[in-house]
Amino acid sequence: MKLLRFIMIGGFLGAGKTTTLARLARFYLDRGQKVGLVTNDQAQDLVDTTSLRSQGFPVEEVPGACFCCRFNDLVERVELLEANERPDVILAEPVGSCTDLVATVVQPLKDLYGSRFQVAPYPVLFKPSHGLRILKSEENSGFSPKAAYIFRKQLEEADAIVLNRLDELNSDSVNELTDLVRATFPETPLLRMSAKTGLGFDALTELIDQEGNFGRKILDIDYDVYAEGEAELGWLNSSIRVVADKLFSVDDFLLDTIARLRDALQDLGEVAHLKAIGLSDVSFGVANLVSSFSPPELSLPARGAVKELDLIVNARAAVDPELLAEQVRRAVTEVCAAHASSPAFHTMQSFRPGRPQPTHRYASAVAHDPLR
Repeated sequence: MKLLRFIMIGGFLGAGKTTTLARLARFYLDRGQKVGLVTNDQAQDLVDTTSLRSQGFPVEEVPGACFCCRFNDLVERVELLEANERPDVILAEPVGSCTDLVATVVQPLKDLYGSRFQVAPYPVLFKPSHGLRILKSEENSGFSPKAAYIFRKQLEEADAIVLNRLDELNSDSVNELTDLVRATFPETPLLRMSAKTGLGFDALTELIDQEGNFGRKILDIDYDVYAEGEAELGWLNSSIRVVADKLFSVDDFLLDTIARLRDALQDLGEVAHLKAIGLSDVSFGVANLVSSFSPPELSLPARGAVKELDLIVNARAAVDPELLAEQVRRAVTEVCAAHASSPAFHTMQSFRPGRPQPTHRYASAVAHDPLR
């Protein structure tokens, strides 16, 4: 029986996981292999799921908590993809604020489902905009030490660390980050890549094609610190219908929304990630922001004008959830006014993530024979 290849790509909020998954999906399709994708979030209305589906990929979503706490749901979603798509490869994107995934996802998959899944090496994307300051232990890293603890733990359990977003960095910054990551994690291979442009992408595909003694780094982790670090982030998912009498630019609307949110949150708390997707009958676009001090980016341009738009906004920031919801509602309302349109708010979910309660947690890596 042919084993289903399971590839999970980790990394902090805004590290570039969704862009990486989309590029990987196209890579495997070009290689003649079928793919299925599984996204993950603390709530419904995830921009990543909508974006990947809009690009034509078969996607299932595990909402409500991380893969570790919804392990059985993860397996069920993979089974749905197996039944409907018959994929050769599963690409999985965990929640960006979660860690300890080797002990709670990789090892249980290998142990309990080793006769069905072939689990690939586990790479974790390094987010430069926050990573430099966190690894240098700067006081103005943007997050509290407890949230920075999660960032570090994600890197600690990686089979390889992937310094992503090279297209945004100059050579001096790349060299500084390379030296810093290697000094902090000297035993972990380091790759350098831009998921957006494809620079260095071959090294990632070569890594995850490997078989061997991977996915065995069980963390020594304090779940109290982990839970408190996650709970410091306000989480918001919202869906809005936008209608206008005259055509307006989808891309301008999305960039304006993200820019206004960045400005509104500037004095309230650090932004981990802001994302907005606009969908119409003829096109879709995605804009995002990966830190309070980064510029808004049009990651997937729509290049079109519409009178009606379905808008989904995801915001993760170190801000009280109720205040975050208030700022999102205000920013979208102001953008609609600027574009002579009217918003209808359908959903607005805002909260702090609850304490992680893994379905399984392995204290040590298991010896596993996939042919047993």
